[in-house]
Amino acid sequence: MKLTIERAALLKSLSHVQSVVERRNTIPILSNVKIEGRDGQVALNATDMDLDIVEAVGADVIRPGATTAPAHTFYEIVRKLPDGSQVELEQDAESGLLTLRSGRSKFTLQALPVDGYPVMSGGELPYSFTLSAEELKGLIDRTRFAISSEETRYYLNGIYLHAATSGGVPVLRAVATDGHRLARVEVPLPEGAAGMTGVIVPRKTVNELRKLIEEAAQDVVVSLSDSKIRFAFDNAVLTSKLIDGTFPDYERVIPENNDKILEVDCKSFAQAVDRVSAISTEKSRAIKLAVYGGGLTLSASSPESGSATEELEAAYGAEAMEIGFNSRYLMDILAQIEGDAARFAMADAASPTVVREVADSSAVYVLMPMRV
Repeated sequence: MKLTIERAALLKSLSHVQSVVERRNTIPILSNVKIEGRDGQVALNATDMDLDIVEAVGADVIRPGATTAPAHTFYEIVRKLPDGSQVELEQDAESGLLTLRSGRSKFTLQALPVDGYPVMSGGELPYSFTLSAEELKGLIDRTRFAISSEETRYYLNGIYLHAATSGGVPVLRAVATDGHRLARVEVPLPEGAAGMTGVIVPRKTVNELRKLIEEAAQDVVVSLSDSKIRFAFDNAVLTSKLIDGTFPDYERVIPENNDKILEVDCKSFAQAVDRVSAISTEKSRAIKLAVYGGGLTLSASSPESGSATEELEAAYGAEAMEIGFNSRYLMDILAQIEGDAARFAMADAASPTVVREVADSSAVYVLMPMRV
């Protein structure tokens, strides 16, 4: 194999694929990225056996071929080359070593043969549909903050993606929860998604996918089965195993009859929460909301730091009440609301609160209160 490629193009693709590779590997080949040059492009492939990324980028391929190279070392070398430089990659057929040349720099890397490189892309994926990159970004951004990191409840370590109906209309719904807060977001059901299996997409896959689609120009083709999901767009394909578990019945957690309605200006409320929470203890991050006709008072106190209060105007017509929240969880939800106003539907100080954007009904957030 011999090819020449622009450093910027190589670095961009390499940064995407190398982040899949775990730093510590007991299987040497999994520390490597597969490099395959043919038909005017180079395809870079990395996997951890649960997640697989292939990204192709244009290159001047002088001699087609394939090899593997240590992913993180390869990335660091390319990252430190000067802007605008050309990178030449050549594999010696006899020694199997990969030589990288750029200007006056020359690096020789130990390469492992491609024969032992695992393939994840096979298998039947019966459901396939298309989402715009913006729709997919919205589903991810507005739910992933609620993904649980508690490994014992592994079935919560991802986003639950499934077909549902909302007000009689078919929708594609994404749900995430960690037991303290829940995020449910939906988009119109794409053609081909009807009857799809409900699947749990792992947190690592979600994060890698979000990085990949940041600059995606084309729509994303999503294909899935009971055990695997694939996202294909532009020149990249991401394939992932799914979490083998049952997502809980989240509908039971979303209260229907919360009758105490508070509407606040989202931006000024978030800023006030941020300021007052500076006083709350690092462990609990607790703040208290005292709501009354025409306004609310935010407060926090800690034995070490002192106390803080801030008053805000708000629309509220029910009986006065006090309720406590984890300020970080509250801020995470407020960060997802793009419009001006947020609506809190509350029952009492011990029951879950439902948060929505006043102008957008496609997203619902549930937040468990705290004792303050």
